[in-house]
Amino acid sequence: MPNIKSAIKRVKTNEARNAHNATVKSNMRSSVKKVEAAIVNNDGAVATENFALASSKLDKAAAKGLIHKNAAARKKSRLMKKMNSLNA
Repeated sequence: MPNIKSAIKRVKTNEARNAHNATVKSNMRSSVKKVEAAIVNNDGAVATENFALASSKLDKAAAKGLIHKNAAARKKSRLMKKMNSLNA
């Protein structure tokens, strides 16, 4: 544990941000899994609804720097590709 006041504060804020980032990433992954589950169940309406939410969460995570913007784009593209194969 650091002795300097600013370093002590930095440790606290790092732990708080780390916890927050972990929950945001977990919610993002869960929303992607919901879309994939709906695709497996051939439920296009639910998949479309969940895709909008998952897309938003991916974009927000990329904007905050939790994941790379290209990784978010890649995940969205792959989900959309799966959804298109479901409708075809």
